[in-house]
Amino acid sequence: MSLAEIEIRRAFPRDASTIARVLFDSFTEFRSLYSDGGFAATAPGTDKVRARIEEGPVWLALRRGVVSGTISAMVKTDSAYIRGMAVLPSARGSGVGVALLQRAEDWAMRHGCLRLLLSTTPFLSSAIRLYEKSGFRRVQAGPHELFGTPLLTMEKALARSK
Repeated sequence: MSLAEIEIRRAFPRDASTIARVLFDSFTEFRSLYSDGGFAATAPGTDKVRARIEEGPVWLALRRGVVSGTISAMVKTDSAYIRGMAVLPSARGSGVGVALLQRAEDWAMRHGCLRLLLSTTPFLSSAIRLYEKSGFRRVQAGPHELFGTPLLTMEKALARSK
């Protein structure tokens, strides 16, 4: 599937339950590797997702008209922090993750951010490979855990416009 066949659109509060389902379904296979609190924070319910939509942009990826992934971002000083990135198992390897990261990067650059930051767990090796292929590098900065679940932080420098 080409990236042109993937639609990325901004989420609305009415999409919160769909996003919560995508997050849950995307991470449930890894649930035993998370602490209870870590999983709850990674796959928040509808009310918490609705609050995220108010804090910063959240996007949905649709493949052939079907919701297949999500990502959200928020500005922290000169950086955009990516959170809540998830691609359903049935859509992995289809370009959805690449398209979502590109949308967040484009948004961050338009908002004058100098870098993208994200935190992930060391056991999400496919996601880490995607991030590395997209230009992210591991950094020593924290956070290093999420309610007892280990985390690593990754960063991507953004090109500055002249």
